[in-house]
Amino acid sequence: MDNVYLALDDAALAAEVDRLQADVDALAAKGLSLDMARGKPSREQVDLSRSMLDALDSGSCLEDQGQDAANYGVPDGLPSARALMASLMGVPASQVVVAGSSSLNLMFDCVAHGFVRGVRGAKPQCAQGPLRFLCPAPGYDRHFAVTEHFGFENVPVPMTPEGPDMDVVEGLVADPSVKGIWCVPKYQNPCGITYSDETVRRMAALRPAAPDFRVYWDNAYAVHNLYDEGDELLNIFDVLAGEGRDALVYEFASTSKVTFPGSGIAAVAASPADIADLKGSFAVERVCPDKMSQLMHVRSFPDVDAVRAHMARLAEVLRPRFELVERRLSEGLGETGCATWTTPRGGYFVSFEGPEGSASRIVELCRRTGVTLTGAGATWPGDDPRDSNIRIAPSYPTLEELDAALEVFCACARLVSAQLAAEARGLR
Repeated sequence: MDNVYLALDDAALAAEVDRLQADVDALAAKGLSLDMARGKPSREQVDLSRSMLDALDSGSCLEDQGQDAANYGVPDGLPSARALMASLMGVPASQVVVAGSSSLNLMFDCVAHGFVRGVRGAKPQCAQGPLRFLCPAPGYDRHFAVTEHFGFENVPVPMTPEGPDMDVVEGLVADPSVKGIWCVPKYQNPCGITYSDETVRRMAALRPAAPDFRVYWDNAYAVHNLYDEGDELLNIFDVLAGEGRDALVYEFASTSKVTFPGSGIAAVAASPADIADLKGSFAVERVCPDKMSQLMHVRSFPDVDAVRAHMARLAEVLRPRFELVERRLSEGLGETGCATWTTPRGGYFVSFEGPEGSASRIVELCRRTGVTLTGAGATWPGDDPRDSNIRIAPSYPTLEELDAALEVFCACARLVSAQLAAEARGLR
């Protein structure tokens, strides 16, 4: 559908801008203060995990294989924790290290490993000259910040409904300065899409010029389905094994949005040779991980079925929020033709596309009207070239707060779209 504001004559468009401005002014007068800035779990979600705190007591801190979770030792993580995370990631436990509470921390560690020490005997990347990293965009801003921190040039790769544009990726990896690609393969942040089987196969078939190139497979939302019939993601390690290949993928996962944000457990998986290589740096960085948190998790979730049952309860909390976003955007903007958005079946975000030049203005107008959003351009490495993408994070507000925030968002998006149409004609 075409943008209806572009079809109005000058007088009607000017009158519509005035009417939409009055709508926004009326909302601003309510004095709202609502936050949709990040994908933060709601209190309802966290409450579903509080019983985990009863899983540990002073009577015993022995793990089921005789490991003392209260002391040093087991640097790769408790055997049961490795087994649990391995079952979620679809790899053997021998290829998993469980450490800390943040998968982002582990990603930082792996980038640092290649940068300072070198990947599998390669020259340390810090001594190699210009470095580049591929960043599917719209994407996850914290990924981009990690490689930017180490001085990499972040190279945007267009996202498609199937995943990253693999024609672009295959062309770029012919450059030996390209050392990796960020991927969120299931319910991608922020678009919510799951990589197609063809995309996963083409990713596994990459023949990068740099031997120290790695795919950073951040499977953050592996079990975060909103509906019983969730998306299916092909196991990239199975594809690699079928081709007799090795040494291409680091996979990451955590329970940050399964149990307690910031107090969960995190894991990295890789080929046997790659995981042995990473352990060389991990051994210098830490004596052992926090095994008490690991023990609490494995006592609460003895197997994958227990995790999935818990996630079904979480979905009951999240699903109404995502359905409210779809309903509000459809009612508020669907007839205007000025925007599109994703309708994910899992994950944490909705990706919104407005007219070119609109995102920064919508975000700022929402802020002045009482709603804080993720900053415009955050979903791109550097600036969003069209200034059109906004990440909507509906998880944290209550349903009532979310409804109010979406009313503001739609009103601001309508006003900015009409203003841009008027400015293009020199009316303002």
